[in-house]
Amino acid sequence: MRLESKTALVTGAGSGIGQAVSSHLRREGAKLLLTSRREQLDSAEPEDVYLPGDLNEEEFVTDLASQAAETFGSIDVVVINHGLQASGPLTDMACDDAKDVLHSNLLSAFLVMKHFAPLMPAAGASIVCIGSRLGTVGMSGQVLYSAAKGGLIMLAKGAAIEWAPRNIRVNVLAPGLTVTPVIESSIQRRPDPEAYRRERESQIPLQRLATPAEVADAVLFLASSESSYITGAVLPVDGGYTAF
Repeated sequence: MRLESKTALVTGAGSGIGQAVSSHLRREGAKLLLTSRREQLDSAEPEDVYLPGDLNEEEFVTDLASQAAETFGSIDVVVINHGLQASGPLTDMACDDAKDVLHSNLLSAFLVMKHFAPLMPAAGASIVCIGSRLGTVGMSGQVLYSAAKGGLIMLAKGAAIEWAPRNIRVNVLAPGLTVTPVIESSIQRRPDPEAYRRERESQIPLQRLATPAEVADAVLFLASSESSYITGAVLPVDGGYTAF
């Protein structure tokens, strides 16, 4: 029960990594405030508080923070897990699509930090941003996504320094390709799904994709007091992909 008597916000809690993170934090004793775009969240437990909405809208983020203050008084852990994947050649991307990627992966994270940091206790708190391996390395066809996740890393590093005197730790988790429902669906749409899976796995030193539970294990570490002297860090959970 590493998070007993703690409170936590998890964004993007609808499926995949967000659902696994919620399960891990709940198992360790945290009381949860969950959010996603889904009107209903089947994976939520009766004791969880769920508020659906769009984190790109500052009005919704302020409502979410008000709900946290009203329900819990303070928030010990914030897991910023939401985002928007985008792929395709840079020259083919419409400006509005590029703005959506930057808003969903970077500016909305800024809004969550802005409105939830004031609710975090001076006794010690943790913000964990779910970034990506592509925030630290480039990849053809993923230029805007990489730019947004790279910006998220620098947002977290700056916030870690700014809020260190308040004992708020801010770190980034950088997962590699993870078998979430979205990724699995993308693989299955390929002409030869298994060949494509083998190709992607061959690019990873550990020769396999991550599971959401493995990513959630690392989130739990950064959320708990076990990482009490870690802030401003980027922790890869990518099977060695960025070790090259």
